[in-house]
Amino acid sequence: MTILELRQYTLHPGRRDELIELFEREFVESQEELGAQIVGTFRDVRDPDRFVWVRGFSDMPARRAALAGFYGGPVWKRHRDAANATMVDFDDVLLLEPVGSGFPDAPRVAVGAGRAGPSRVLVVVRTGDGVEAAADDAESLLGVRPVVARTAPYANDFPALPVRDEQAVVWFASFPAADALGAARERLDTDPSWQAAAKSVQVLELEPTARSALR
Repeated sequence: MTILELRQYTLHPGRRDELIELFEREFVESQEELGAQIVGTFRDVRDPDRFVWVRGFSDMPARRAALAGFYGGPVWKRHRDAANATMVDFDDVLLLEPVGSGFPDAPRVAVGAGRAGPSRVLVVVRTGDGVEAAADDAESLLGVRPVVARTAPYANDFPALPVRDEQAVVWFASFPAADALGAARERLDTDPSWQAAAKSVQVLELEPTARSALR
């Protein structure tokens, strides 16, 4: 994958599990058949009305083709009203490229065969023109080597799905359990040096859903 989307949806109160059930049943294989890769799907631990997911593509032409095929196709048309009814907004999207090898391939369980499990994913988003993408600093802070991504140097050529027009560097770090993530979060909170040159910072503590490949 050379293109990633980090997508954050604000949902109506109490509707997140409804969207996740629909998404995992209808929107995973139907997108991957068209060339997208559903990297991960998550509940925000600190915000019960936020759903976060990561989608990948081999390149920008593949992204455009996959999005056109999915959002113009029968699966989305059949279920879009139910999905949209759960959402307040879905425009918080970063269009990214991996720095380095990106996400490893990972298995995904069948619909209804898995459970959320104890693992957690920490996502750190820094925005600003001077933000650096170095992974070594991130590893020393987080205690694990993260996947690093930065804003992709391409225009969004599928305008029906807008993306944020700003420079960002994102760290994705996986932990076996909530306490390991908590220790990493404490290190971040006590060492502000990693925020240097950032105009804004967002830290997401995420619980992978049952079918999330990234966990």
